[in-house]
Amino acid sequence: MGLVQLDNQTAYRPEALIGADQSGLRYLGWNVPPEELVHIPEHWLQFPEPEASLHYLLGLLYIAFTIFSLVGNGLVIWIFIAAKSLRTPSNVFVINLAICDFFMMAKTPIFIYNSFTKGFTLGNLGCQIFGFVGSLTGIGAGATNALIAYDRYNTITRPFEGRLTQTKAIIFICLIWAYTIPWGVLPLLEIWGRYVPEGFLTSCTFDYLSGTFDTRLFVASIFTFSYVLPMSLIIYYYSQIVSHVVNHEKSLREQAKKMNVESLRSNQNQKDASVEIRIAKAAITVCFLFVASWTPYAVLALIGAFGDKSLLTPGVTMFPACACKFVACLDPYVYAISHPRYRIELQKRLPWLAITETLPAENASTCTEQQDGNATTQS
Repeated sequence: MGLVQLDNQTAYRPEALIGADQSGLRYLGWNVPPEELVHIPEHWLQFPEPEASLHYLLGLLYIAFTIFSLVGNGLVIWIFIAAKSLRTPSNVFVINLAICDFFMMAKTPIFIYNSFTKGFTLGNLGCQIFGFVGSLTGIGAGATNALIAYDRYNTITRPFEGRLTQTKAIIFICLIWAYTIPWGVLPLLEIWGRYVPEGFLTSCTFDYLSGTFDTRLFVASIFTFSYVLPMSLIIYYYSQIVSHVVNHEKSLREQAKKMNVESLRSNQNQKDASVEIRIAKAAITVCFLFVASWTPYAVLALIGAFGDKSLLTPGVTMFPACACKFVACLDPYVYAISHPRYRIELQKRLPWLAITETLPAENASTCTEQQDGNATTQS
């Protein structure tokens, strides 16, 4: 049967199972066709097969993730494209992020099917689709979050000079995908890196377990350029926003004190600033979620490539995967809660949601209410 004894637990190694038949593999619990063993890192095969209930639980969890994400991100894409007041340069980035999150979850039927059949049943083809789409959407979301942070920084610190035009926004989106696509294609073609099953063998990602120099170089490169770089930009721009707001408020208070008045702001200016701050908070929350969700995966990959692989059990690897999917569900609802224009458009089109939202003023100026390349505000 290809059984080997490891630490008093029954497990198996690929070289012990090359000649095993399908029924033998099913008896051991791992539902892996013999011809697919070559695609599976040996590290996972040393562990006993997880209980069926864990597979089913993850399958149900991913069904819930998929429904919430597709509905939420689908609404964001629809509303932001359909509403004229939201078809602005800055919101091009929001739409792109929603598209990334939408397709990140659109691939999960592969995982769900594998979970309910308890193994690698869709084989290497399903694995390559899952890994490729996951890489494109994950890296694309990171780059988009960095651009959102940059846009908010320009809008708040340079409200007149920092306005985007529609053309510039589209160019930025094209640059994002030009940057992202090679990271997805290279492992797909096995030019550099490859996509392999991980954890319970029901999901796939890039190979971070092979001890070769190429694998370690790939992991270090993708960690630096797809995680550290966008995260550093996000932290830098939002720290600058916070610093600018604090210094600005401090100078206003000092000037008001010199003039012996309570505040230099009119009621209108205070309300306009409130809208800007709400939108900034939504963007900060989304970017914080990106950092929080992808950090465990980044640490996981570094441990697999450079650290103690024994720390990576099948169960441990599923937590970062679930965190990434959970954030793809949360992003659209953050906008639903925090973005006033989005809530108003939802209120118009879906009144049964019972959303109540009013803008502070008809001429409130926000970064999401620009006309196509003009610095004028939307009435």
